[in-house]
Amino acid sequence: MKTCRLLPLTLAIGAALALPVRAQSLLALYDAARGHDAAYQSAKSQYEANLYKADQAKSALLPTVTLNASASNTQLRTEAGGTTSDRGFDTQSASVNATQPLYRPGNLATYQQGTRQTDLAEAQLLAAEQDLIVRVSQAYFDVLAAQDTLAFVRAQKAAVEEQLASARRNFEVGTATITDTREAQARYDLVIAQEIAADNDLRVKKLALNLLVGKAETAPYPLAPATTLPALLPEDINTWVQQGQDQHPAIRQARTALEVATLETDKATAGHKPTLDLTGSVGVNRNINGTTVSSVDSRTTSTTVGVQFVMPLFAGFATQNRLRETLALEDKARSDLEAARRTVAQSTRTAYFGVVSGLGQVKALEAAEASSQSALDANKLGYQVGVRINIDVLNSQSQLYQTKRDLAKARYDVLMGGLKLRQANGSLKSEDLQGVNSLLAPPAAPTPEPAPAQPRSPSEPVKKS
Repeated sequence: MKTCRLLPLTLAIGAALALPVRAQSLLALYDAARGHDAAYQSAKSQYEANLYKADQAKSALLPTVTLNASASNTQLRTEAGGTTSDRGFDTQSASVNATQPLYRPGNLATYQQGTRQTDLAEAQLLAAEQDLIVRVSQAYFDVLAAQDTLAFVRAQKAAVEEQLASARRNFEVGTATITDTREAQARYDLVIAQEIAADNDLRVKKLALNLLVGKAETAPYPLAPATTLPALLPEDINTWVQQGQDQHPAIRQARTALEVATLETDKATAGHKPTLDLTGSVGVNRNINGTTVSSVDSRTTSTTVGVQFVMPLFAGFATQNRLRETLALEDKARSDLEAARRTVAQSTRTAYFGVVSGLGQVKALEAAEASSQSALDANKLGYQVGVRINIDVLNSQSQLYQTKRDLAKARYDVLMGGLKLRQANGSLKSEDLQGVNSLLAPPAAPTPEPAPAQPRSPSEPVKKS
C-alpha cells in the first residue's frame, strides 16, 4: 500500500528532472550580462570615477580654508655676573587661513574642463553599453545558428541513411550496382564527421554565451515560425549617416576632447594674466611662563583681511612654450574629430549596405530552398524510375540542407546587421532589443505522456459493472 501511494510522487519527480532547461529570451540574457560582464562593469566604474573627477574641478572656484596649529617648549639659560639662571616657557599658536579666488582665468578654464568631463563620461558609458548589446546578441545568434546547423546535419544524416538503406536493398535485388551503395556510404561517413564538428561548435558557442551572461546553462529562444524580417527604416542612407554625425559616442568624445583642448589653450594664455585673491586669517598666539624677553604670560590674537595681487613678469619662456604646445594639441584634437566623423560615416554606410544585401540574400535563399526541395523530389522520383543515379539524389540532399543552413544564418545576420547598423551610427539602445526579441518565441513544450494506471491493491475489491 505504501509503495502504491509513493508511485505518483516518484513519477512526478522523475518527470520534473527530465524537463529541458528553461529557455531565455534575448532581453533576459542581456539583463543578466549587464550585471555580470566584467568589461561593462569596468566601464561603469570608470564612468563614476569621471563624474567625481568632474566635481573636483569646482574646487578651483571655491575658497580654500586651512587650519595651522603648533606647540613648542623652550628652555632658556641665562649667565650674567657669574650667576646662572634656568627658565622654561611654552609657546602655543593656532590660525585659520582662508583664500577666495577673485580673478583667476586659469581656474575658470579648469572648471569648464570639468563640466566637459561629464559629457565625456556619458559618451564612454554609452559606447560600452552598445558594445555589450552587440556582444550579447552576437553570442545569442551564434548559439542559434550552431543549433540550426546541428539540426540540419542530423536531418541530412537521416536522409542519407535512408538513401544508403535504399541503395543496399536495390543492390541485393540486383537493380543497382555496388557503386550506389559505396557512394551513399561515403556520403554518410562525411555527414557523421560534419555532425561531430557541428556538435562541438555548438558546445563552444554555448560556453561563450554562458561566460558572457554568467549562467551555467543557457537556452536561447529560437526565431518564431514563419518570421518576417523587419524592413530597414529609414531607407535613406544619408539619414543614417547624419544621425551618426550628431550622436555617435566616438564623435561626442572627439568633440569633447576638442573643447577640452581649447580650454587648455585658454589656461596656457592665462599664464600671462594677473591673479587676484581675497585672503583672510585669524590667529591666536599664547606664551606660557613668558618669552625670551619676559617672564609674564601673554596671549595675542590677530585678524587679517587683505587682497593679494600677482602679476607674472617672466617665467623663463615656459608660458610661451606651453601656449605653443596647447595650440598644437588643439590642432590634433580637431584632426581627431574629423577622422572620427569620417570613420563613423564610412562604418554606417558599410553596415547599411550589409543589411540591404542581407535582406536580398534572404529572399534569394528562400527561393533557392524551394527550388532545391523541388530538385530533390525530382531526383528521388527519377532514381525510383531509373533515370537518375544515387549520387544525383545525394547531391540534391546536400544542396538542400546547405541552403537551409545558409538561409537560417542569413536571417540571423540580418538581425545582427540591424543592431550593428545602429551601433555604427551611434543610435543603438537597449530598447532596440525589444524589436528583435519580439521575433523570438520559446520552443513548444513537448506533449506530456499519459501517466500509467496505478496498480490495484490486492485487498481492494474489483468493481463489477
